Formats: sequence, structure tokens, C-alpha cells
Amino acid sequence: MDLSFQLYSARNFQPWSKVFAALADYGYAQVEGFGGMFDQPDQLAELLKTTSLRMDSAHFGLDQLEDDFDNSLAIIKQLGIKSVFCPYLDEADRPNSVAGWETFAQRLASIGDKLASNHIAFGWHNHDFEFKALDDGQLPMDIILQSAPTLEWEADIAWVHVGGHNPLDWIEKYKDRMTAIHVKDRAPEGENLDQDGWCDVGEGVLNWQEILDAVRSKTNVKIFCVEHDNPADAFAFAQNSFNNIQKF
Repeated sequence: MDLSFQLYSARNFQPWSKVFAALADYGYAQVEGFGGMFDQPDQLAELLKTTSLRMDSAHFGLDQLEDDFDNSLAIIKQLGIKSVFCPYLDEADRPNSVAGWETFAQRLASIGDKLASNHIAFGWHNHDFEFKALDDGQLPMDIILQSAPTLEWEADIAWVHVGGHNPLDWIEKYKDRMTAIHVKDRAPEGENLDQDGWCDVGEGVLNWQEILDAVRSKTNVKIFCVEHDNPADAFAFAQNSFNNIQKF
């Protein structure tokens, strides 16, 4: 498999030209863009061209896709993006009822229909809040996927773990919906606090050998995207994680 790298991991390690060149040198084949970096699509297109990296997937915010769809679509097409994932919902905007999450899922489904008509796949990227039960015990993650049956899922495996669930159970449950994963690792409890508890892939508490075996044997995942939310050194993280993943 070729590996992707979520560029959010390197947002504090500019310039992008240095980041792209390093990722290509380490052996990455793809990068995954995020909403805050699409203000200069021409520059991104040139960086992709000069480093021979692809941007098969990207994160676009809900507001970008709902309020500025035409411009977002133009950027998606310009950069050759094949799969778009909506990555987050601010705490103040999160529903607190089943009906609220069902309505939210329909908003996502509506965006997905518009992208599908342009031959672009669309899905949701989770954090941990989707795995916190509502008052009746239902989980927002289940509601989202069951209420919008055409929606794809980019599973952030480490956030599933932080949310208190076994990622293997969710891989089994939604193996037909997962088309991408974030390959991210969690440090042992109390460690790497300066990095918000994250660590290089393969050096934390998640059993990535077991997880990758399950993903590759049971799902249609094509995008394996390495990420760290707050690395002390994005370059060391990218290189160490790439090398560790090769051992799996």
C-alpha cells in the first residue's frame, strides 16, 4: 500500500515546499489536504506536480461545502482530489438528540449527492465525540452512518480508541463503509502530554499490526493516512512513522 500524510500534522512546520519535499523523500505517495490550506490552490497544484505526490483525499469543512460549494468543487477538481471527508463539528454545533444527529446526517447526505454527481466520493471523518452515548444509549457514529447509507467513513482509528471503543469491533461492524483510515497512535496514559498524548505510529498503545491486517482483509480502504494532531517535530514523526509502518 502507498501511504498518505495528513498535512494538518505539519501546519506548524512551514514552508509547505519543505514539507512536501520531505514527505516525497521519506517515501509517501500521497498527502491529504485540509480546509485551512486551500486559499492558494495554484501553489498546492505546483507542489504536487514538482514532488510527484498525489492528493487523492482531502478534508473540507462543513461550511466550505455548504456555503461555498462551487469554489470548493473547483479546488477539488484542480488538485485531482477523488475523496472528500468532512472532518469535524464544533462542540456548540453538536446535536444532543437522535433526531438532531439524523438531521445532521441528512445534511451530509445532501453534500454527498452533489459531489457524487461530479464523480467525487464523500464521507465523514470521526473524532471521539461521536462515540459518546446519548441519553438513550445510542451513539452518534451509528446514527450518522445508518441515517446516511451512501456516506463513506474515514475512520480515525486512534480517536475510536480514545472514545473508549475497540477499533476492531468498528472495523467489523462497518467494514463495507470504510474507504479510508487515519493511521495515528496514542501514547501510554500520562506520556507525551506536550503532544496532547499522541505519538509516532507504532510507538504507542494501539496494535497496528492487528488493525492493519483487519483493515486490509475486511474492508475496501484504499487510503491509509498518517496523522499526528500536535507533533513536537513533524518531520521526525513523518519519517519514523513511515519506517515503522513498513515493518507491519
